[in-house]
Amino acid sequence: MTGKLRVPSGVGDLDRILGGLYIGDNVVWYDDAGSLATAFCHCFIQAAQREGTPVVYVSFDRSPRNLLEKLGPLVADDCFILMDCFTHGKGAGSATFLKFYREDAWRWPCRIEPIEQPADVDHFMERLYGIHGELAGTVNFVFESITGMQELWGGEEAISRFYSHSCPRLYELNTVAYWIMEKKAHSPRLRAQINQIAQVAVDLSIKRGTTSLTVLKAEDRDVPNLGKSFTYWTDGLTVNINDEGKGADRVGLGTRLRKLRTKRGLSQSELARLVGVTPSSISQVESNLIYPSIPALLKMAEVLDVDVSAFFMEPTRTRRRPVFSESQAAAVRLPHLPNEGVSVRLLTPLDCNPRGEPYLIEIEPKTTVPCHFFMRKGDEVGYVLSGTVVFQMETDRYTASAGDVIYLNSSIPTEWRNLGEGPARLLWINIC
Repeated sequence: MTGKLRVPSGVGDLDRILGGLYIGDNVVWYDDAGSLATAFCHCFIQAAQREGTPVVYVSFDRSPRNLLEKLGPLVADDCFILMDCFTHGKGAGSATFLKFYREDAWRWPCRIEPIEQPADVDHFMERLYGIHGELAGTVNFVFESITGMQELWGGEEAISRFYSHSCPRLYELNTVAYWIMEKKAHSPRLRAQINQIAQVAVDLSIKRGTTSLTVLKAEDRDVPNLGKSFTYWTDGLTVNINDEGKGADRVGLGTRLRKLRTKRGLSQSELARLVGVTPSSISQVESNLIYPSIPALLKMAEVLDVDVSAFFMEPTRTRRRPVFSESQAAAVRLPHLPNEGVSVRLLTPLDCNPRGEPYLIEIEPKTTVPCHFFMRKGDEVGYVLSGTVVFQMETDRYTASAGDVIYLNSSIPTEWRNLGEGPARLLWINIC
């Protein structure tokens, strides 16, 4: 891969096992259940947003409203472009789905492109490469899904022709593309054809509740664990891959550094600047390729406001000290939130691991936050300490004032507003 630029997948363990992603890679995910690749796609999108890389998300199976709500804050960026092949495809141009464009599309900060003739492969390709041509630099693609394309295009031959043409072209256009393919919906012959053309192929399986990942192909890479199965699990936007045989990370330093950094809301580049090392050094430590020097390790602990032992031991759910000072409430930077008008502070030390994560959120007067505070799945409870907030949930708008409690589970707000003259303060708890 000499001369090729390496890019993050958003999953450090995968980057280490795979040897990294490179500009030009077409990555095929063979999904055993039809939903296992979702977490890896979300991490891929989030990593691209940190780098300021545009993401073109091609959807054949889900309506734009459904997809955007599932992705949540991941689409709160004008670098995210949705190619909607559902509305005029499987949605058959129904008034139910067209209503989204009349009434709701303007609410979303991302770019939404309805494809008028998605069943026409030539028309689809013209729009696909037309959108790419408008973008500068590296562009990431997520195709969800090859299975949906096949159902609309009428068989495997159409998929084979399209993939055989588009995969080499995307390689030459300096893109990184994720392709999702449900294993059970396609013949071994088509899988073999696609596998032969792709640069990277990953198999995702589930058996008796345990999920596993196997790298089937990694072109031009030295991958000693090619064909080896790894168990993995997901926690919100974090994917953890179990590799008992890994050498550089026997104590879990890289994994714990990444968790502490992301909990603090710092990018690799920001942490590198504060520590005085290169972003590449932080990336290699988190990918378990190198150990940091002792001075760098001490500086990381200082910047993250944790004990050095936090890099080597799992955090406990209970700590000896039951009281924490206000100075230990770390300001958290969430890259999808505006830089001004809203502040978030984690009320427990970073190396504390309670069953609920308490935050203090403050929204300045006359401020609109165009997305939810957190990108996660799970229950959330908020208590309004002062002021009044208005938030949007699907087609409904709600108002909460001082003393009110807000409970969220499956749905998340798409917008928050403080219409008052003073700041609105919320105690927010993410239940782990």
